[in-house]
Amino acid sequence: MKIGIVGLPNVGKSTLFNSITNAGAECANYPFCTIEPNVGVVPVPDERLDELTKMYNPEKTTHAIIEFVDIAGLVKGASKGEGLGNKFLSHIREVDAIAHVVRCFDDSNIVHVDGSISPLRDIETINLELIFSDIEMIDRRLENAKKKLKADKKAASEIVVLEKIKEALEQGKCARTVQLTDEEKEEIKDLYLLTAKPVLYIANVSEEQIESMQEDEKIKEVEQFAKTEGAKVIPLCVKIEEELSTLEGEDKKEMLEALGLSESGLDKVVKTSYDLLGLMSFLTAGEPEVRAWTIKKGTKAPIAAGKIHSDIERGFIRAEIVSYNDLIKEGSMVACKEKGLVRSEGKEYIMQDGDVVLFRFNV
Repeated sequence: MKIGIVGLPNVGKSTLFNSITNAGAECANYPFCTIEPNVGVVPVPDERLDELTKMYNPEKTTHAIIEFVDIAGLVKGASKGEGLGNKFLSHIREVDAIAHVVRCFDDSNIVHVDGSISPLRDIETINLELIFSDIEMIDRRLENAKKKLKADKKAASEIVVLEKIKEALEQGKCARTVQLTDEEKEEIKDLYLLTAKPVLYIANVSEEQIESMQEDEKIKEVEQFAKTEGAKVIPLCVKIEEELSTLEGEDKKEMLEALGLSESGLDKVVKTSYDLLGLMSFLTAGEPEVRAWTIKKGTKAPIAAGKIHSDIERGFIRAEIVSYNDLIKEGSMVACKEKGLVRSEGKEYIMQDGDVVLFRFNV
């Protein structure tokens, strides 16, 4: 699963990417510094794995992962090719969700492409370019669907969905705000509309703004806009997150405490991105390995088993499951079994986040 980090030039995208991945993407104070997208694989923070590692003392511990893609800054006119825009839009089309970095701080030393700071204007600039690109895609699809109308009756339902979305786009609304049935979503899933992708807004603030983030007017503007799309907002100071990303253990903990933070903004970004994609983790635990496995919410037990190995899915018999909380409370799987807390679930069982599982299967 890929999250694309997007925004205008010089809003802090590459610095954020560096902080998340420690991948060392080039970062400089000029537009289009990032041309080819940088990709970083990021472990999803999960305290449950830490506790299970203490319990089992395994040879290795493996976290769930997400890929973050640092996409070059878009500018006004990108949908018409401005600023290498078409290339960048194609990069966005390939990701599963968007982390939209919005600049909410003033700094005369960092150039803003529009000469002033206005979070809502910046959001609108990006969204409009994505909307223009989507309208172009829909127009082409509509033209084809109308040509097929006489020969293919299914084209009629496709036209209805396309026109519904186009109407919203022409009003400046993103496709993700349009209420669609599951059947309608199926009709247009292969269009990979840019504005249909789930989005997380990251409000990048200065060090001086950290203590007053709850009252900050620029952040409030972003939050109010995000509500119209049912999106989430994470305010953070990318500059501080970059520094935090170089620290570990007690040093990191001390800096967080000094800032009055319970966790880093980056951890929130990664966790929220995981949730944004509709993902969750089930866990396996033993002396060889403690591991989090990524599945879509709503996944049934045999499909989850297939994440470990296709043979386990094919030969699935049952899943022996205990909740993480019960396992930690009782201290061992043996104690959980004695108290009847280990359940035997069949093929129709829908996996829950934090299930600790042992799959039984025929070879």
